[in-house]
Amino acid sequence: MRVRAAVLRESGGPEPYADSRPIEVTELHLDPPGPGELLVRVRAAGLCHSDLSVINGSRPRPLPMALGHEAAGEVVEAGEGTGFETGDHVVLAFVPSCGDCERCVAGRPALCGPGAVANGKGTLLGGGMRFRADDGTRPYHHLGVSAFAEHIVVSARSAVKVDPEIPFEIAALFGCAVLTGAGAARYSAQVQPGESVAVLGLGGVGLAALLMAKAAGASTVVAVDVVPHKLELATQLGATHAVAGGTGAVEQIRELTGGGAEKVIDTTGVAPVLRQAYDATRSGGTTVTVGLPDPQAQLTLPALSLVAEERTLRGSYLGSCVPRRDVPRFIEMYRSGALPVDRLLSHRIELDEINEGFDRLHEGTAVRQVVVL
Repeated sequence: MRVRAAVLRESGGPEPYADSRPIEVTELHLDPPGPGELLVRVRAAGLCHSDLSVINGSRPRPLPMALGHEAAGEVVEAGEGTGFETGDHVVLAFVPSCGDCERCVAGRPALCGPGAVANGKGTLLGGGMRFRADDGTRPYHHLGVSAFAEHIVVSARSAVKVDPEIPFEIAALFGCAVLTGAGAARYSAQVQPGESVAVLGLGGVGLAALLMAKAAGASTVVAVDVVPHKLELATQLGATHAVAGGTGAVEQIRELTGGGAEKVIDTTGVAPVLRQAYDATRSGGTTVTVGLPDPQAQLTLPALSLVAEERTLRGSYLGSCVPRRDVPRFIEMYRSGALPVDRLLSHRIELDEINEGFDRLHEGTAVRQVVVL
């Protein structure tokens, strides 16, 4: 079949993207699904910094690549042995977990070895590529999903069946923003009732972390960002304090939390901000980093503090979640009102507006944008 898809051919181009048009919406051939794969009609796909980092070149990937990794859609055709049926509504996770490697067996599918290899190579979990251009070249897959397309083929290991009553544009958020942010607060930071929490960076991931911290019973939640309207939204969502990012933020967090927050979550992917997060964490506390920095970025810390202050610095990928367990779990929290992630959706856009959407993401004027297909 032929589908419209958003393809990045070169990275590192000039901004604004509305003018340079690094992403081309074009028609591609899409091969049918093989065993263990699904043909999915994409209904909604979110714009995320993990896409932007490929566009700006800070996270190198093989090109040309069909972008997008946070999505929800409907199964059109199921290959042999998938366990899915035509008509199933699915949320797609950006790490396809094989289920058999050491990390998957240990309950850490975000660290799946074969999944990481496939994502790095730009293939599906089984090693195949399903898009084909008219000249015979095959655009790579982004994180096993390539969600900015009308139809996609994915490994069934990337898909989680969800309640069809959840609107697609809301369901899509659970594939990355909610898993990554809410998971970081629940599983990586393990926020407990009565604790103080600070969240640095208030995009979709950061606000999802804030929502989960509130749901977990945190008594003090400090929201930090450089964009005023995001601080305002964070306050509406339950932050007890809003702090402007930059110089002086660490001192304000420490003052508001009586010497530093017990749990600090950095979602920015910026090494100097991660250092601020660490400095804003009290002795005995935990600093969690979620954002993906430039591969060349380095972090310098006072080594003695890790021992003498019993500090913990922890990375969190996919929120340390198990998607097939946690997507339904977090959706139930949304339905109960405990996790109002619909408030994160700031823009609904069309596929042809995708370059403009990434300008908004780069400028910080959007929280979570979703392409509605």
